[in-house]
Amino acid sequence: MTIETNSVLNSVKEAFAPVTEAFTKLQNLEVPEAAREFVKKQAEVAKTRAADAYAGSEKVTNVIESAVAGSVTEAAKISRNIQQAMYQDAEAFFAGIDKLASAKSLSEAAQIQSDLVRARGELFVSRAKATTEYLGKLVTDGAKTAQDNFAKVYGKTA
Repeated sequence: MTIETNSVLNSVKEAFAPVTEAFTKLQNLEVPEAAREFVKKQAEVAKTRAADAYAGSEKVTNVIESAVAGSVTEAAKISRNIQQAMYQDAEAFFAGIDKLASAKSLSEAAQIQSDLVRARGELFVSRAKATTEYLGKLVTDGAKTAQDNFAKVYGKTA
């Protein structure tokens, strides 16, 4: 029975030997320098355009912020934070492309991608926490203002 099992196992190994060899070669496949440079140049152009768009959105937010006051100031802060987060996301994306373009093998690219995904997850958690704290502060401040207004009304009627 052992001879038959070994025979079948050897047959399977021989049958899949070309696939195993091709997979091994694919992991160490080098990305051509020209392809890496092309991706880097395109990422740089896109990064510049993202910076220009960010600068334009900052100007718009400044105009809105100076035109009105009060609660709109908070809306402008929120808008600015969203714009900044979008810009940071774009920068991180292009930096990731740049890193991936520098990978000389698929295994190196997979490791870089894994690191990028982990960093994005950590950033998401950080932003969620900051948003929760900010909204909590807004609710607390709003409740305090309402309480102060009720006290003023109550004091006048008493």
